[in-house]
Amino acid sequence: MKISIIVAKADNNVIGKDNQLIWKLSADLKLFKKHTTGHHIIMGRKTFESMGNPLPNRTSIVITRNSDYSVPDNHHVVNSLESAIQLCIGKHLDQVYIIGGAQIYKEAISICDEMLITEVDASPDGDAFFPEFNKTEWKIVYDEYHSKDEKNENNFRFAIYERIHSIVQ
Repeated sequence: MKISIIVAKADNNVIGKDNQLIWKLSADLKLFKKHTTGHHIIMGRKTFESMGNPLPNRTSIVITRNSDYSVPDNHHVVNSLESAIQLCIGKHLDQVYIIGGAQIYKEAISICDEMLITEVDASPDGDAFFPEFNKTEWKIVYDEYHSKDEKNENNFRFAIYERIHSIVQ
């Protein structure tokens, strides 16, 4: 099963403020939808609540320590990232996307196979950050630049990073 992180982050690694996105990038939302539709998406409780409702045509797996937390039918609640991954393995999924927030990204970065990163040309104030990662462990396999326009308030780059697996044991 391929484990992918998908994130939009600013030059200063900010991913949000007050549990909200901090830019308007229509093209990025379309990329997110294109990649995640039809798949299971793993997220923390605050990320799930910030969406208002489960995203259409995706199965949400929400990580929370609250054992009484509930989600609509056909979605799942687990108490750890490891439990979320095990649930996906048990369902024999080919692909799963991790969509945030900051703590979940921090835990997932060491186990994911690829990262789909929208790198926003901005340095806003924020209170949630994408973790630093060792770029020597990754190779860029796709890279696309988008200029700001009437639907996208910032320039951004959409890059797909694949983990470089060492053959030395």
